[in-house]
Amino acid sequence: MDSPPLPNPSSRITQLNTFVVNSSVDKRFKLTERNSTFTTELRAGTATFLTMAYILAVNASILTDSGGTCSVSDCVPMCNVVGINVANCTGTTSSGVLLGVVEPNVSCKFPPVNPGYSTCLEKTRKDLIVATIASSLIGCFIMGFFANLPLALAPGMGTNAYFAYTVVGFHGSGNIPYSTALTAVFIEGLIFLVISVVGLRVKLAKLIPKPVRISSSAGIGLFLAFIGLQNNQGIGLVGYNSATLVTLAACPASSRVSLAPVVMAANGSVSLLPGGTVSDQIMCLDSRMMSPTFWLAIVGLVIIAYCLIKNVKGAMIYGILFVTAVSWFRNTQVTAFPNTDAGNSAYDYFKKIVNVPTIQSTAGALSFKGLNTGHFWEALITMLYVDILDTTGTLYSMARFAGFTDANGDFEGQYFAFISDAVSITVGSLLGTSPVTAFIESSTGIREGGRTGLTAWTVAGYFSLAFFFTPLLASIPPWAVGPPLILVGVMMMKSVVEIDWDDMRQGIPAFVTLILMPLTYSIAYGLIGGIGSFIVLNLWDWIGELLGKLRSKHSSNENAVKELEV
Repeated sequence: MDSPPLPNPSSRITQLNTFVVNSSVDKRFKLTERNSTFTTELRAGTATFLTMAYILAVNASILTDSGGTCSVSDCVPMCNVVGINVANCTGTTSSGVLLGVVEPNVSCKFPPVNPGYSTCLEKTRKDLIVATIASSLIGCFIMGFFANLPLALAPGMGTNAYFAYTVVGFHGSGNIPYSTALTAVFIEGLIFLVISVVGLRVKLAKLIPKPVRISSSAGIGLFLAFIGLQNNQGIGLVGYNSATLVTLAACPASSRVSLAPVVMAANGSVSLLPGGTVSDQIMCLDSRMMSPTFWLAIVGLVIIAYCLIKNVKGAMIYGILFVTAVSWFRNTQVTAFPNTDAGNSAYDYFKKIVNVPTIQSTAGALSFKGLNTGHFWEALITMLYVDILDTTGTLYSMARFAGFTDANGDFEGQYFAFISDAVSITVGSLLGTSPVTAFIESSTGIREGGRTGLTAWTVAGYFSLAFFFTPLLASIPPWAVGPPLILVGVMMMKSVVEIDWDDMRQGIPAFVTLILMPLTYSIAYGLIGGIGSFIVLNLWDWIGELLGKLRSKHSSNENAVKELEV
C-alpha cells in the first residue's frame, strides 16, 4: 500500500498567504497594495529582530555602567585586610597588622568594587534588560499599528553611551544623578512629541539638503558595516591601533588587551582619567587573523552572501542561526561560553532558557531635583538635537531604502512614524532607559521584503517572547550579528549613484556625511557635518541671489517712482 504524500511546505505557505489576502489583516496593513505577503512580513520581522537582539544585553550593560539607582548606601562594610570576613575582623594578623572594619565611602563604587555595590549593579542590569524589552515592544507596536512601516525601535546606541558615560558618568561619577538624567530624557521626549504632533519635525526634516538626505542612507550603511567589523557587535576584523586608531585585528581573546584613558601627573605617576572607562579588549598584541570566532563569522558571511546571490528568502536568518548554533556548544574554540567566571555565569544564565524577570529599581526612578542646573539643560538639549537629527535621518534613510519616498522625499505614514519614537522615548524614560529610536538594523528586514507594519509587529512579538526567553536571546554572540550588518551596509550603498558627483556643492556635503557617520560613530554628527558644509559652500551664492533680488526690487521701486512723477 502506497504511503500518503508528504505535505508540501510551500503549498501550506501559499494557502496561508491566500487566506490572509482575504482577511482584514491584508486591508489593515495593505499587504497586497505594497506587494508583500503575510509570511514575507514574518520572515522580515524575524531577520530584523535577530540582527538587533544584541541590544538586549548591550544596552543593559552600558546603562548599568552608570550605576543606575545604586549608591554608596548599597556598599557593605569591609575588613581592612582583603580575604577576612567582617565578623572575624578583630585583633591582629600573623604579620602584626591591626584589623578593623572599614565603613564604605564613595570609593566603594570604583574598582575594586564593593560586593554590595556589585550585587546592586547586577539587579540593575536585569531591570534594564526588562526595561529595554518593554520600551522596544511598545515602540514597535505603535510604529506598526499607526505608521504601518517595517521599522523597529529600541534604545539607541550612541545616546545610551552619552547618557551613561557623559551625563551620569561611570558609576555615577558625572554631573547628574541617574534619576535626574531620566527626567531629562522624559522632558526631551515630551518636547519631541509636541514637535512631532504639530508637524514641525517634518518641516525640520525638509531643511536637510537633498545631497545630505541621499547620502545619509549610504552613510548609515557604512556605519552598520563598521559596527559589524568590530569586536563588541561584530566579527572582530577591525581593532585599535595607538598610531592609526584602527588596524587589522581578528586575534583570539587571549591576545587582546583592554585599554584605559590615563593622565600623567607632574611627578610622573599615572592615574585613570576622571570619568574614564576601561575598554573591552579592543587591541591585538599578536596573532592577527587567528581568531576562531572570526573565521566562523566568515562562514556565516559566505552563507548569507551566497543566499543573497541566489535570491534565497531568509538569507540573513540562516547565517545568524548557523553561527549562533555552532557557538552554543561548550568546550570549543568558538564557544560563546568559555571556561571563565564570565563564561560560566553566561552559560548558567543560558541554561535557564525561560526566565520571568521584573523591574525592581529603575521603573519610575525619575527625580525632578537639580533641574535648575546648567548640566541638566545641556544634557536635555544635546539629547533633543541628537534625536531630531539621528532618528529623522534614520527614518528617511530606511524609507528610501524600502522605496517608500516620493519625489519630494515624503513617505506614507511619516507623521505617525515621528510620533511613534517620541512616545517611545517618554515611555522608555519611565521604565529607566535612555532614548528610544528607530533602529538602522530595520534595513535587514526591509532587505528580506518587509514593507508593512506587520514586520514591526513581528519584532514586537519577539520582544514579548523575550520577556520569557531572555537567556537564549542574550546569548546570540556578536560574531553572529556582524555578517548581516556588513552585508546590509553593502546593500545600502546603492543610493550614492543618485548624487551628482560632478557638482562639488553636492559632492562634498554628501562625502562629508558618508565619512563622518562611521568615523565619529554617530549618525547625528554625519548629518551636522553634511549640513554645515552644504551651507558654507552655498552661502556665497545665496548672498549673491539675495543681493540680486534686492537690487531688482530697488530698481522696480525707482521705476515706479519715476512713473508717478511723470
